[in-house]
Amino acid sequence: MQFLSSYAFTYILSLQVRLREVLEDGQVHTKRLGSHRGAVHKLAVEPGNPNILYSCGDDSFIQHFDLRSNTATKLFSCSKLIRGEQHPFMLDLYDMVIDPWNPNYFCLGGNDAYARVYDMRKCWQDASGGLVKPVNTFRPAHLIQTTHFMITGLAYSNSGELLVSYSDEHIYLFQKNMGLGHSPSFLPKDMAELDMPEQFVGHRNINTCRVSFFGPNDEYVLSGSYCGHIFIWKKNGGELIRVMMGDSLGVHDIQPHPHNPVITTGGSGNNLKLWTPMANDHASPLPDNITQVLSQSLAVSQSKR
Repeated sequence: MQFLSSYAFTYILSLQVRLREVLEDGQVHTKRLGSHRGAVHKLAVEPGNPNILYSCGDDSFIQHFDLRSNTATKLFSCSKLIRGEQHPFMLDLYDMVIDPWNPNYFCLGGNDAYARVYDMRKCWQDASGGLVKPVNTFRPAHLIQTTHFMITGLAYSNSGELLVSYSDEHIYLFQKNMGLGHSPSFLPKDMAELDMPEQFVGHRNINTCRVSFFGPNDEYVLSGSYCGHIFIWKKNGGELIRVMMGDSLGVHDIQPHPHNPVITTGGSGNNLKLWTPMANDHASPLPDNITQVLSQSLAVSQSKR
């Protein structure tokens, strides 16, 4: 789910990446761009260039699409990092985001706990050799010695801050200087030396929750939750300021409009919902049962560890 500025709407279906183009006469033209050997989980559009797309999925591959030439290129595949060491296990990729501050860099997340940042220029140079290394990696210090968590959502702010959402854990905000470097097996001897990223707590992420920034200056952090609520925190300080019921079956995806105060949410059903402020909205920022909502989310997360 993604807002696009052009008339061409790109979407994901099963194992394929397809382009649906709405013509001036209202007809819809659909064509297949490429495919993955497994579910396709995310498309990323190059900032400022809607003709360039990237996809990732369960087969661990990153693919590049150029709509002008109808070409699809497999760039490289990712393998798991276990306690910082590279292992020959395929990494299912669940999210990919491009840094709007510097579109040469993009971040990948999947079924281990390391967010990997790559330089697109090096990917093209090194792809023929089959070995593409990240230029930086991110992971909270207290998760370094565990193997039970995976990344379900990533987001970049306009200034290059990185949000990472973990299954059965919390959301973390990393500054650029908080990275572990290109080889996270070489870590500081004293883990206390690692800066602790800002964290956002209260939601329930069992498997597939996305995360986003919101506001003209990325002042807020958004996430859905398996409890069915939409959570909004202040970016600075992590204060929970709004909780709204979104879908009784859970809210898995949440995306803000790039220019207007509009949010789109998706859950387990087939419907998408649009949210926008109303002048006569006198609802309480937090529901009356907020204590119960938070305690249940905490109990579920702790039971998974």
